Amino acid sequence: MLVVSEIREHKDQYIKALVKRGFDATSIFDEVIEIDELRRTTQGQLDEILSQSNTFSKEIGILFKNGEVQKANLLKEKTVQLKERSKILSETLNSSVEELQQLLYTIPNIPNELVPAGKNETDNEEVFSEGEIPTLSEGAMPHWELAKKYDIIDFELGVKITGAGFPVYKGKGARLQRALIAYFLDKNTEAGYTEYQVPYLVNEASGYGTGQLPDKEGQMYHSTADDLYLIPTAEVPVTNMFRGDLVAQDDLPILCTGYTPCFRREAGSYGAHVRGLNRLHQFDKVEIVRIEHPDNSDAALDGMVDHVKEILRELELPYRILRLCGGDLGFTATLTYDFEVFSTAQDRWLEISSVSNFETFQANRLKLRFKDENKKNKLVHTLNGSSLALPRVLAGILENYQTPEGIKIPKVLVPYCGFDMIS
Repeated sequence: MLVVSEIREHKDQYIKALVKRGFDATSIFDEVIEIDELRRTTQGQLDEILSQSNTFSKEIGILFKNGEVQKANLLKEKTVQLKERSKILSETLNSSVEELQQLLYTIPNIPNELVPAGKNETDNEEVFSEGEIPTLSEGAMPHWELAKKYDIIDFELGVKITGAGFPVYKGKGARLQRALIAYFLDKNTEAGYTEYQVPYLVNEASGYGTGQLPDKEGQMYHSTADDLYLIPTAEVPVTNMFRGDLVAQDDLPILCTGYTPCFRREAGSYGAHVRGLNRLHQFDKVEIVRIEHPDNSDAALDGMVDHVKEILRELELPYRILRLCGGDLGFTATLTYDFEVFSTAQDRWLEISSVSNFETFQANRLKLRFKDENKKNKLVHTLNGSSLALPRVLAGILENYQTPEGIKIPKVLVPYCGFDMIS
Protein backbone atom coordinates (compact mmCIF):
# COMPACT_ATOMS: atom_id res chain seq x y z
CA MET A 1 0.00 0.00 0.00
CA LEU A 2 1.35 3.41 -0.94
CA VAL A 3 2.06 6.02 1.72
CA VAL A 4 -0.12 9.14 1.41
CA SER A 5 2.74 11.53 2.18
CA GLU A 6 4.74 10.01 -0.68
CA ILE A 7 1.77 10.26 -3.06
CA ARG A 8 1.64 13.98 -2.22
CA GLU A 9 5.38 14.40 -2.70
CA HIS A 10 5.82 12.25 -5.83
CA LYS A 11 2.38 12.50 -7.42
CA ASP A 12 3.46 13.27 -11.00
CA GLN A 13 6.35 10.78 -10.85
CA TYR A 14 4.06 8.01 -9.59
CA ILE A 15 1.39 8.74 -12.21
CA LYS A 16 4.02 8.42 -14.94
CA ALA A 17 5.46 5.21 -13.48
CA LEU A 18 2.03 3.55 -13.16
CA VAL A 19 1.41 4.08 -16.87
CA LYS A 20 3.78 1.10 -17.33
CA ARG A 21 1.05 -1.00 -15.73
CA GLY A 22 -1.64 0.53 -17.90
CA PHE A 23 -3.01 2.15 -14.74
CA ASP A 24 -4.14 5.80 -14.86
CA ALA A 25 -3.74 7.07 -11.30
CA THR A 26 -4.57 10.74 -11.94
CA SER A 27 -8.14 10.83 -10.62
CA ILE A 28 -7.56 8.36 -7.78
CA PHE A 29 -4.54 10.32 -6.54
CA ASP A 30 -6.62 13.53 -6.59
CA GLU A 31 -9.29 11.74 -4.56
CA VAL A 32 -6.70 10.40 -2.10
CA ILE A 33 -5.31 13.89 -1.51
CA GLU A 34 -8.82 15.37 -1.15
CA ILE A 35 -9.89 12.79 1.43
CA ASP A 36 -6.59 13.16 3.26
CA GLU A 37 -7.13 16.94 3.42
CA LEU A 38 -10.52 16.31 5.02
CA ARG A 39 -8.94 13.84 7.45
CA ARG A 40 -6.21 16.28 8.46
CA THR A 41 -8.61 19.21 8.85
CA THR A 42 -11.05 17.11 10.89
CA GLN A 43 -8.25 15.78 13.08
CA GLY A 44 -7.07 19.34 13.74
CA GLN A 45 -10.56 20.50 14.70
CA LEU A 46 -11.06 17.46 16.93
CA ASP A 47 -7.73 18.00 18.68
CA GLU A 48 -8.63 21.64 19.31
CA ILE A 49 -12.03 20.72 20.80
CA LEU A 50 -10.52 18.03 23.04
CA SER A 51 -7.91 20.52 24.26
CA GLN A 52 -10.61 23.09 24.96
CA SER A 53 -12.71 20.48 26.81
CA ASN A 54 -9.76 19.59 29.02
CA THR A 55 -9.21 23.26 29.80
CA PHE A 56 -12.88 23.75 30.66
CA SER A 57 -12.87 20.67 32.93
CA LYS A 58 -10.02 22.09 34.96
CA GLU A 59 -11.71 25.49 35.18
CA ILE A 60 -15.02 23.92 36.28
CA GLY A 61 -13.26 22.15 39.12
CA ILE A 62 -11.67 25.41 40.30
CA LEU A 63 -14.95 27.33 40.03
CA PHE A 64 -16.86 24.76 42.11
CA LYS A 65 -14.08 24.79 44.65
CA ASN A 66 -14.33 28.60 44.90
CA GLY A 67 -18.11 28.48 45.20
CA GLU A 68 -18.77 30.05 41.77
CA VAL A 69 -21.49 27.55 40.89
CA GLN A 70 -23.25 29.65 38.22
CA LYS A 71 -20.06 30.14 36.20
CA ALA A 72 -19.22 26.47 36.59
CA ASN A 73 -22.63 25.41 35.26
CA LEU A 74 -22.27 27.71 32.25
CA LEU A 75 -18.97 26.08 31.40
CA LYS A 76 -20.54 22.63 31.86
CA GLU A 77 -23.13 23.52 29.21
CA LYS A 78 -20.32 24.51 26.86
CA THR A 79 -18.54 21.20 27.47
CA VAL A 80 -21.75 19.35 26.56
CA GLN A 81 -21.85 21.25 23.26
CA LEU A 82 -18.18 20.47 22.68
CA LYS A 83 -18.81 16.75 23.28
CA GLU A 84 -21.63 16.75 20.74
CA ARG A 85 -19.37 18.50 18.24
CA SER A 86 -16.48 16.13 18.95
CA LYS A 87 -18.78 13.14 18.39
CA ILE A 88 -19.72 14.43 14.91
CA LEU A 89 -16.07 15.14 14.11
CA SER A 90 -15.00 11.70 15.33
CA GLU A 91 -17.54 10.04 13.05
CA THR A 92 -16.34 12.17 10.12
CA LEU A 93 -12.73 11.33 10.94
CA ASN A 94 -13.37 7.58 11.19
CA SER A 95 -15.31 7.64 7.95
CA SER A 96 -12.58 9.51 6.07
CA VAL A 97 -9.85 7.22 7.46
CA GLU A 98 -11.78 4.12 6.34
CA GLU A 99 -12.58 5.61 2.93
CA LEU A 100 -8.92 6.58 2.45
CA GLN A 101 -7.75 3.11 3.45
CA GLN A 102 -10.11 1.36 1.03
CA LEU A 103 -9.04 3.70 -1.77
CA LEU A 104 -5.34 3.05 -1.12
CA TYR A 105 -6.02 -0.71 -1.30
CA THR A 106 -6.99 -0.29 -4.97
CA ILE A 107 -3.68 1.29 -6.05
CA PRO A 108 -0.93 -1.10 -7.23
CA ASN A 109 2.72 -0.74 -6.31
CA ILE A 110 4.96 1.66 -8.21
CA PRO A 111 7.05 -0.24 -10.80
CA ASN A 112 10.82 -0.08 -10.44
CA GLU A 113 12.64 1.91 -13.10
CA LEU A 114 14.04 -1.39 -14.45
CA VAL A 115 10.54 -2.67 -15.27
CA PRO A 116 9.98 -2.56 -19.04
CA ALA A 117 6.79 -1.09 -20.44
CA GLY A 118 4.38 -3.65 -21.85
CA LYS A 119 0.82 -4.94 -21.82
CA ASN A 120 1.20 -8.66 -21.11
CA GLU A 121 3.59 -11.63 -20.86
CA THR A 122 4.64 -11.28 -24.51
CA ASP A 123 6.37 -8.04 -23.55
CA ASN A 124 8.46 -9.55 -20.73
CA GLU A 125 12.21 -9.16 -21.13
CA GLU A 126 14.51 -12.19 -21.15
CA VAL A 127 17.61 -11.35 -19.11
CA PHE A 128 19.31 -14.73 -18.73
CA SER A 129 19.18 -18.33 -19.96
CA GLU A 130 21.18 -21.42 -19.17
CA GLY A 131 21.25 -25.15 -19.86
CA GLU A 132 20.95 -27.32 -22.94
CA ILE A 133 17.53 -28.33 -24.17
CA PRO A 134 17.70 -32.12 -24.48
CA THR A 135 16.88 -33.99 -27.66
CA LEU A 136 14.26 -36.56 -26.81
CA SER A 137 13.80 -39.91 -28.49
CA GLU A 138 10.98 -40.53 -30.91
CA GLY A 139 7.66 -40.98 -29.17
CA ALA A 140 8.49 -38.71 -26.23
CA MET A 141 5.43 -37.93 -24.13
CA PRO A 142 4.11 -34.96 -22.16
CA HIS A 143 4.13 -35.43 -18.40
CA TRP A 144 0.42 -36.28 -18.06
CA GLU A 145 0.92 -39.30 -20.36
CA LEU A 146 4.12 -40.28 -18.56
CA ALA A 147 2.28 -40.04 -15.23
CA LYS A 148 -0.33 -42.49 -16.47
CA LYS A 149 2.20 -44.82 -18.12
CA TYR A 150 4.28 -45.18 -14.95
CA ASP A 151 1.33 -44.86 -12.55
CA ILE A 152 2.89 -42.03 -10.51
CA ILE A 153 0.18 -39.32 -10.69
CA ASP A 154 -3.54 -39.99 -10.96
CA PHE A 155 -5.46 -36.99 -12.23
CA GLU A 156 -8.77 -38.86 -12.57
CA LEU A 157 -8.64 -40.05 -8.97
CA GLY A 158 -8.20 -36.42 -7.91
CA VAL A 159 -11.33 -35.52 -9.88
CA LYS A 160 -13.22 -38.31 -8.10
CA ILE A 161 -12.16 -37.10 -4.65
CA THR A 162 -12.39 -33.34 -5.18
CA GLY A 163 -12.44 -32.12 -8.77
CA ALA A 164 -10.13 -31.09 -11.60
CA GLY A 165 -6.87 -29.52 -10.50
CA PHE A 166 -6.36 -31.75 -7.43
CA PRO A 167 -4.02 -34.59 -8.51
CA VAL A 168 -3.12 -37.66 -6.43
CA TYR A 169 0.59 -38.55 -6.35
CA LYS A 170 1.34 -42.27 -6.05
CA GLY A 171 4.33 -44.50 -5.31
CA LYS A 172 7.52 -43.10 -6.79
CA GLY A 173 5.61 -39.98 -7.84
CA ALA A 174 4.79 -39.22 -4.20
CA ARG A 175 8.35 -40.08 -3.16
CA LEU A 176 9.80 -37.75 -5.82
CA GLN A 177 7.45 -34.99 -4.66
CA ARG A 178 8.63 -35.43 -1.06
CA ALA A 179 12.26 -35.53 -2.23
CA LEU A 180 11.91 -32.20 -4.02
CA ILE A 181 10.40 -30.55 -0.94
CA ALA A 182 13.20 -31.82 1.30
CA TYR A 183 15.88 -30.82 -1.21
CA PHE A 184 14.50 -27.29 -1.62
CA LEU A 185 14.24 -26.80 2.15
CA ASP A 186 17.79 -28.08 2.67
CA LYS A 187 19.14 -25.69 0.03
CA ASN A 188 17.31 -22.78 1.64
CA THR A 189 18.39 -23.52 5.20
CA GLU A 190 21.99 -24.04 4.04
CA ALA A 191 21.77 -20.53 2.55
CA GLY A 192 20.82 -19.07 5.94
CA TYR A 193 17.01 -19.20 5.83
CA THR A 194 15.22 -20.32 8.99
CA GLU A 195 12.59 -23.00 8.35
CA TYR A 196 9.02 -22.49 9.58
CA GLN A 197 5.91 -24.62 9.52
CA VAL A 198 2.94 -22.28 9.29
CA PRO A 199 -0.88 -22.52 9.16
CA TYR A 200 -2.57 -23.14 5.82
CA LEU A 201 -5.51 -20.92 6.76
CA VAL A 202 -5.17 -17.20 7.51
CA ASN A 203 -7.49 -14.50 8.81
CA GLU A 204 -8.64 -11.45 6.93
CA ALA A 205 -5.97 -9.17 8.46
CA SER A 206 -3.25 -11.46 7.08
CA GLY A 207 -4.82 -11.39 3.62
CA TYR A 208 -4.85 -7.60 3.65
CA GLY A 209 -1.35 -7.48 5.12
CA THR A 210 0.38 -9.06 2.13
CA GLY A 211 -2.02 -7.79 -0.53
CA GLN A 212 -4.13 -10.86 -1.38
CA LEU A 213 -7.17 -8.96 -0.16
CA PRO A 214 -9.19 -7.32 -1.55
CA ASP A 215 -9.34 -10.39 -3.81
CA LYS A 216 -9.71 -8.57 -7.11
CA GLU A 217 -9.49 -11.68 -9.29
CA GLY A 218 -11.45 -14.12 -7.13
CA GLN A 219 -8.49 -16.46 -6.58
CA MET A 220 -8.82 -17.08 -2.82
CA TYR A 221 -10.69 -20.02 -1.32
CA HIS A 222 -12.79 -18.56 1.51
CA SER A 223 -14.12 -20.56 4.46
CA THR A 224 -17.09 -18.32 5.18
CA ALA A 225 -18.19 -20.08 8.37
CA ASP A 226 -15.00 -19.04 10.16
CA ASP A 227 -14.03 -16.14 7.84
CA LEU A 228 -10.67 -17.74 7.09
CA TYR A 229 -8.82 -18.03 3.78
CA LEU A 230 -6.83 -20.94 2.36
CA ILE A 231 -3.35 -19.65 1.55
CA PRO A 232 -2.32 -19.12 -2.10
CA THR A 233 1.35 -19.24 -1.03
CA ALA A 234 3.45 -19.57 2.14
CA GLU A 235 4.40 -15.92 1.63
CA VAL A 236 1.13 -14.92 3.32
CA PRO A 237 1.48 -16.63 6.74
CA VAL A 238 5.29 -16.30 6.84
CA THR A 239 5.34 -12.56 6.16
CA ASN A 240 2.41 -12.00 8.52
CA MET A 241 4.40 -13.52 11.37
CA PHE A 242 5.93 -10.04 11.59
CA ARG A 243 2.74 -8.00 11.15
CA GLY A 244 2.71 -5.01 13.53
CA ASP A 245 6.29 -5.62 14.70
CA LEU A 246 9.01 -3.07 15.35
CA VAL A 247 12.10 -5.12 14.56
CA ALA A 248 15.59 -4.21 15.71
CA GLN A 249 17.80 -2.86 12.94
CA ASP A 250 20.54 -5.27 14.07
CA ASP A 251 18.17 -8.20 13.43
CA LEU A 252 17.92 -7.34 9.73
CA PRO A 253 17.90 -9.14 7.40
CA ILE A 254 15.37 -11.74 8.55
CA LEU A 255 15.38 -14.81 6.29
CA CYS A 256 12.54 -17.36 6.36
CA THR A 257 11.61 -20.44 4.37
CA GLY A 258 8.68 -22.79 4.55
CA TYR A 259 6.88 -25.55 2.71
CA THR A 260 3.09 -25.45 2.33
CA PRO A 261 0.43 -26.68 -0.02
CA CYS A 262 -1.04 -23.72 -1.90
CA PHE A 263 -4.65 -23.19 -2.95
CA ARG A 264 -5.79 -21.06 -5.88
CA ARG A 265 -9.15 -21.05 -7.60
CA GLU A 266 -7.54 -20.12 -10.94
CA ALA A 267 -10.85 -18.79 -12.19
CA GLY A 268 -11.05 -18.67 -15.97
CA SER A 269 -8.11 -21.04 -16.57
CA TYR A 270 -9.03 -23.49 -19.32
CA GLY A 271 -7.47 -25.16 -22.37
CA ALA A 272 -4.54 -27.37 -23.29
CA HIS A 273 -1.96 -24.97 -21.80
CA VAL A 274 -3.28 -25.75 -18.30
CA ARG A 275 -3.39 -29.53 -18.76
CA GLY A 276 -1.84 -31.92 -16.23
CA LEU A 277 0.45 -30.19 -13.74
CA ASN A 278 0.59 -26.95 -15.72
CA ARG A 279 -2.18 -25.29 -13.68
CA LEU A 280 -3.60 -26.68 -10.43
CA HIS A 281 -5.97 -25.58 -7.68
CA GLN A 282 -3.82 -27.29 -5.03
CA PHE A 283 -0.06 -27.61 -5.35
CA ASP A 284 3.06 -27.76 -3.20
CA LYS A 285 5.61 -24.96 -2.98
CA VAL A 286 8.65 -24.04 -0.94
CA GLU A 287 8.92 -20.29 -0.36
CA ILE A 288 11.67 -17.90 0.72
CA VAL A 289 10.85 -14.58 2.41
CA ARG A 290 13.20 -11.77 3.37
CA ILE A 291 12.65 -8.76 5.66
CA GLU A 292 15.33 -6.26 4.66
CA HIS A 293 16.74 -2.83 5.43
CA PRO A 294 15.67 -0.54 2.55
CA ASP A 295 19.31 0.07 1.60
CA ASN A 296 19.89 -3.64 1.02
CA SER A 297 16.77 -4.89 -0.76
CA ASP A 298 18.10 -4.51 -4.32
CA ALA A 299 21.15 -6.64 -3.49
CA ALA A 300 18.90 -9.09 -1.62
CA LEU A 301 16.73 -9.56 -4.74
CA ASP A 302 19.83 -10.30 -6.82
CA GLY A 303 20.92 -12.79 -4.17
CA MET A 304 17.57 -14.57 -4.29
CA VAL A 305 17.80 -14.81 -8.08
CA ASP A 306 21.28 -16.35 -7.79
CA HIS A 307 19.99 -18.79 -5.16
CA VAL A 308 17.24 -20.11 -7.47
CA LYS A 309 19.76 -20.30 -10.32
CA GLU A 310 21.94 -22.61 -8.23
CA ILE A 311 19.04 -24.95 -7.53
CA LEU A 312 18.15 -25.21 -11.23
CA ARG A 313 21.78 -25.83 -12.14
CA GLU A 314 21.91 -28.73 -9.69
CA LEU A 315 18.66 -30.11 -11.14
CA GLU A 316 20.25 -29.72 -14.60
CA LEU A 317 17.12 -28.24 -16.12
CA PRO A 318 17.26 -25.73 -18.99
CA TYR A 319 15.78 -22.44 -17.80
CA ARG A 320 15.52 -18.75 -18.53
CA ILE A 321 14.84 -15.63 -16.45
CA LEU A 322 12.38 -12.93 -17.46
CA ARG A 323 12.06 -9.43 -16.06
CA LEU A 324 8.30 -8.85 -15.98
CA CYS A 325 6.88 -5.90 -17.86
CA GLY A 326 4.48 -3.42 -16.28
CA GLY A 327 1.39 -5.15 -17.67
CA ASP A 328 2.40 -8.55 -16.26
CA LEU A 329 3.76 -7.33 -12.92
CA GLY A 330 1.91 -8.51 -9.81
CA PHE A 331 -0.21 -5.95 -7.95
CA THR A 332 2.07 -5.78 -4.89
CA ALA A 333 5.49 -6.05 -6.59
CA THR A 334 7.78 -3.27 -7.71
CA LEU A 335 10.12 -5.64 -9.58
CA THR A 336 9.76 -9.34 -10.42
CA TYR A 337 11.94 -11.93 -12.10
CA ASP A 338 10.20 -15.05 -13.38
CA PHE A 339 12.07 -18.33 -13.86
CA GLU A 340 10.83 -20.64 -16.59
CA VAL A 341 11.96 -24.20 -17.30
CA PHE A 342 11.77 -25.55 -20.83
CA SER A 343 9.40 -28.46 -21.30
CA THR A 344 10.83 -30.37 -24.26
CA ALA A 345 7.84 -32.66 -24.68
CA GLN A 346 5.41 -29.73 -24.70
CA ASP A 347 7.85 -27.49 -26.62
CA ARG A 348 7.10 -24.54 -24.34
CA TRP A 349 8.40 -22.63 -21.34
CA LEU A 350 6.77 -23.26 -17.95
CA GLU A 351 6.95 -20.72 -15.11
CA ILE A 352 8.41 -22.30 -11.98
CA SER A 353 9.36 -19.35 -9.78
CA SER A 354 8.70 -15.67 -9.24
CA VAL A 355 11.18 -13.65 -7.18
CA SER A 356 9.90 -10.20 -6.20
CA ASN A 357 10.77 -7.07 -4.26
CA PHE A 358 7.79 -5.27 -2.75
CA GLU A 359 9.87 -2.52 -1.11
CA THR A 360 7.60 -0.80 1.48
CA PHE A 361 4.28 -1.77 -0.16
CA GLN A 362 3.52 -4.78 2.07
CA ALA A 363 5.34 -3.30 5.09
CA ASN A 364 2.98 -0.31 5.11
CA ARG A 365 -0.04 -2.62 5.14
CA LEU A 366 1.60 -4.78 7.81
CA LYS A 367 2.85 -1.81 9.88
CA LEU A 368 6.20 -3.61 9.90
CA ARG A 369 8.97 -1.22 10.88
CA PHE A 370 12.46 -0.89 12.27
CA LYS A 371 14.09 1.87 14.30
CA ASP A 372 16.96 3.51 12.41
CA GLU A 373 20.17 4.99 13.80
CA ASN A 374 18.32 8.27 14.47
CA LYS A 375 15.73 6.40 16.56
CA LYS A 376 13.04 7.00 13.93
CA ASN A 377 10.58 4.30 12.91
CA LYS A 378 10.98 3.37 9.23
CA LEU A 379 9.24 0.81 7.03
CA VAL A 380 11.27 -2.27 6.12
CA HIS A 381 11.37 -3.78 2.64
CA THR A 382 9.85 -7.23 2.05
CA LEU A 383 10.80 -9.74 -0.64
CA ASN A 384 9.71 -13.25 -1.51
CA GLY A 385 10.35 -15.97 -4.03
CA SER A 386 9.39 -19.51 -4.99
CA SER A 387 12.21 -21.86 -4.17
CA LEU A 388 10.56 -23.68 -5.82
CA ALA A 389 6.99 -24.41 -6.99
CA LEU A 390 6.78 -28.16 -7.45
CA PRO A 391 4.23 -28.97 -10.19
CA ARG A 392 6.07 -27.52 -13.17
CA VAL A 393 9.49 -28.50 -11.82
CA LEU A 394 8.16 -32.04 -11.61
CA ALA A 395 6.69 -31.72 -15.12
CA GLY A 396 10.08 -30.51 -16.39
CA ILE A 397 11.90 -33.42 -14.76
CA LEU A 398 9.46 -36.04 -16.08
CA GLU A 399 9.56 -34.68 -19.62
CA ASN A 400 13.23 -33.70 -19.96
CA TYR A 401 14.62 -36.78 -18.19
CA GLN A 402 12.50 -39.36 -20.02
CA THR A 403 14.26 -42.16 -21.91
CA PRO A 404 13.03 -45.29 -23.69
CA GLU A 405 13.89 -47.21 -20.49
CA GLY A 406 12.10 -44.87 -18.11
CA ILE A 407 12.51 -41.53 -16.36
CA LYS A 408 15.92 -40.79 -14.89
CA ILE A 409 16.11 -38.96 -11.58
CA PRO A 410 18.41 -35.89 -11.39
CA LYS A 411 21.62 -36.89 -9.58
CA VAL A 412 21.12 -34.34 -6.80
CA LEU A 413 17.73 -35.91 -5.92
CA VAL A 414 18.80 -39.58 -5.85
CA PRO A 415 19.89 -39.48 -2.17
CA TYR A 416 16.48 -37.99 -1.28
CA CYS A 417 14.48 -40.44 -3.43
CA GLY A 418 16.34 -43.65 -2.79
CA PHE A 419 16.06 -44.59 -6.49
CA ASP A 420 17.55 -43.30 -9.74
CA MET A 421 14.91 -44.36 -12.25
CA ILE A 422 11.15 -44.51 -12.64
CA SER A 423 10.32 -47.43 -14.90
